[in-house]
Amino acid sequence: MKVDSTYKNKKAPGEKAWKVFLQKGIYTIVNPFVRLLIRLGFTPNAVTTTGFILNIGVAIIFVVGGESENRSDFSYVGWAGFLIMMAGLFDMLDGQVARMGNMGSTFGALYDSVLDRYSELVMFLGICYYLMSHHYFLSSLFAFVAMIGSMMVSYTRARAEGLGVECKGGFFQRPERVVLIALAGMFCGLTASIIGPDYRLYIPGIPFHVFETMSVFTIPITILAIFTNITAFTRLMDARKALELKERNQALNR
Repeated sequence: MKVDSTYKNKKAPGEKAWKVFLQKGIYTIVNPFVRLLIRLGFTPNAVTTTGFILNIGVAIIFVVGGESENRSDFSYVGWAGFLIMMAGLFDMLDGQVARMGNMGSTFGALYDSVLDRYSELVMFLGICYYLMSHHYFLSSLFAFVAMIGSMMVSYTRARAEGLGVECKGGFFQRPERVVLIALAGMFCGLTASIIGPDYRLYIPGIPFHVFETMSVFTIPITILAIFTNITAFTRLMDARKALELKERNQALNR
């Protein structure tokens, strides 16, 4: 959830108005906490590092849960989802701390981007380990594909911007990915306490169950696996058009 220190309260080209409105609303809520962090002496890099450490905690929870012999204990998934949300909050606050504390730097932006990637990879490592340990092999495959898509969404943007074109299209950017996985984990833990950890839904004529308690967590991961890669491909095509237009304009100006 990186927020560049040069951000101003105006809509960027191509950015949806509802996203800008939502972003302003979130900042209104979190700004008092940002001021507290600044008074406590937190730098933007310290906030970024805190978010990364929390994501390591997420992976540890998933690994411990994977080592648990009780396959029906979804409390690990629920607590991991909660910690993902907390880590995402710190991920969002580093840019605000930089802006409000006048502590922005070029290296800080790079440091934030690099740790964002590490944080996401560590989180998916924990998820894949948990799913494989409890024999959700197909879901672990989707989690791995979701990890690939998540990295390619970020990489496509970074590479395109390195070539001089803006590339921010698509829905499943990092904030959406973090919120979806966090909510999926928390709701999975909550659902297990309501309908039971071993709930299975069968449809007459189909020899296997089509839904189980764990599906509350694995279905959103499957959605991520599909749409992160669609987002990466969409960005690639958008970047292609922008680069071709840029090359045509350069040719005309020679």
